Amino acid sequence: MPSHREAFILHVAQALQEAETRLPRDVTRALANAAKVESNDRAKEQICTILENVKLAGAAGLPMCQDTGVPIFFVEIGREANIDFGLKEALATAVQRATDAVPLRKHAVYPLTRRSCDEPLFDMICDVSEGNRLSVAVLVKGAGSENVSALAMLEPLQDVRPFVLNTIWESGGKPCPPIIVGLGIGSTFDGCARLAKRTLLRSLEEDQSPFEAEILEQINELGIGPMGLGGDTTALRVFVEEAPCHTAMLPVAVAVQCWADRKARFSIKL
Repeated sequence: MPSHREAFILHVAQALQEAETRLPRDVTRALANAAKVESNDRAKEQICTILENVKLAGAAGLPMCQDTGVPIFFVEIGREANIDFGLKEALATAVQRATDAVPLRKHAVYPLTRRSCDEPLFDMICDVSEGNRLSVAVLVKGAGSENVSALAMLEPLQDVRPFVLNTIWESGGKPCPPIIVGLGIGSTFDGCARLAKRTLLRSLEEDQSPFEAEILEQINELGIGPMGLGGDTTALRVFVEEAPCHTAMLPVAVAVQCWADRKARFSIKL
């Protein structure tokens, strides 16, 4: 029987492989629905090409995009879980195994010198929950979508919508639309970014709030369209998460995700 550490590493590596090679059903259904209602022939062709790419990647067990991105692990640790190993070290081992096995592209560099870095590249966000389980959700974000994500410290009574719409307008086709947009409103400078990224784990088939539906409509009215070539579908969904903030602040983060909304989850008892 494998140790807790080895079982955890195996589950992480499998979740990464799933995320990189198979698009979740809620995303493929949203893309298929967008293709049905798209009035622009070129935009419709782009979405159909995306869906064909997803089909081929899944059948071959290969990454659906050449940018295999940066894994972001959202880890929930049960208060009664028996964790007898280092989580960060185990995640690094799992990312390295997946890099070799899937395979994933090695694209880590040191930020100032731009020299190649051999360390596995990932981010980890931890929370404590009840019970004895260790639960992990992995979100994979490529550079195209991460580069156009943005954060602003607005005036307390400022309307957040112009900042959001300007961020998407300036991004154009860089994040490979149709995109998914996560908004974190409130908390702190770094807290709103975590809120925004966490929303991207949600299902595209969840009910929308009126505010989410309004911003989604306004984004699609920009006409950027699939791959930035014009059309009705710039975004598939907008998610919003709020948190209390200081009375003198209004932090807002826009986390942009490309059409390849790569995510997977697992939970193990320890």
